[in-house]
Amino acid sequence: MRRVILLGSTGSIGVQALEVIAANRDRFKVVGLAAGSNRQFVERQAAEFGVEHIAFGADEASQLVRTIEADVVLNGITGSVGLGPTLATLETGATLALANKESLIVGGDLVKALVRPGQLVPVDSEHSAIAQALRSGTASEVRRLVLTASGGPFRGRSRESLADVTPAQALAHPTWNMGLVVTTNSATLVNKGLEVIEAHLLFDVDYDAIDVTVHPQSIVHSMVEFVDGSTLAQASPPDMRLPISLGLDWPNRIPGVGVPLDWTRASAWEFAPLDDEAFPAVALAKAVGRSGGTYPAVFNAANEQAVLAFHAGRVGFLDIVDTVLRVVESHTPGENSLEGVLDAERWARAEADRLLAS
Repeated sequence: MRRVILLGSTGSIGVQALEVIAANRDRFKVVGLAAGSNRQFVERQAAEFGVEHIAFGADEASQLVRTIEADVVLNGITGSVGLGPTLATLETGATLALANKESLIVGGDLVKALVRPGQLVPVDSEHSAIAQALRSGTASEVRRLVLTASGGPFRGRSRESLADVTPAQALAHPTWNMGLVVTTNSATLVNKGLEVIEAHLLFDVDYDAIDVTVHPQSIVHSMVEFVDGSTLAQASPPDMRLPISLGLDWPNRIPGVGVPLDWTRASAWEFAPLDDEAFPAVALAKAVGRSGGTYPAVFNAANEQAVLAFHAGRVGFLDIVDTVLRVVESHTPGENSLEGVLDAERWARAEADRLLAS
């Protein structure tokens, strides 16, 4: 039986993880829960699963990970605030099931310096798909990774037509039900840019060998192309419980955790190239990733501030990525340490706020 600490238990990932655990109590025991707030909700979860140890906020989450012995820690916290708990988990030697992509992206070398072989298991559906496909070949046999993107609510639209979109329209994602920042990031394609950086860090594949294709049906979650011309794709109905279950018990598969595709019914899957003019966030993310150091932290922090300004009605949709670009271009790299990353984030938020206010 695997002992599980769940960080971000009240969010979408956390709630679905507990659904998986509730259906498989012979496999998992929850020994710790952490959330940002909503104490009553966490206490109800703790009562249902017999959990004695709960925490609130990132600092308490890090302390929880260090003091409660666990086999796997699922980090479902939203935002770069999850970096501390990610580093704390890696230091303990527990398996890290990572849904908090921002901590890997902003932590970069800090995370890579601590992680042991096989210790980090991705929970994002795209990276879980790649991890599954990579089991069919060696690293030297991989030609490229292909991340799929739904295209968000504005797929197929020109840059000019996006000038007047509203926050409500940006939150109307056609496939996934996510929080405000992640859903908006999917509309701007910033989320896919972050996932490109994440794929590079997870799988040690060069940015030139990581592509994005638009796949509106969200059935193929990503693909790996091998040197012999073969491409392996992981396909399943869009349901995060499948990659969550793999994160909790990698590499074992849990029977019945997801509903399989119905091959008796006709269906069509579409794939199209990404429109970099309308959605420049992916190209910008690749440039940021190549620069490394504190640049990814600046990219992420500036974006979070711009998203909040957009939803407050202070700026337009196109101003989000435009502001991120301006902040990145004016950044002077700092020390590549935890404090250096935090300093870069603080500077990026302040600089983004200044630009957004003007």
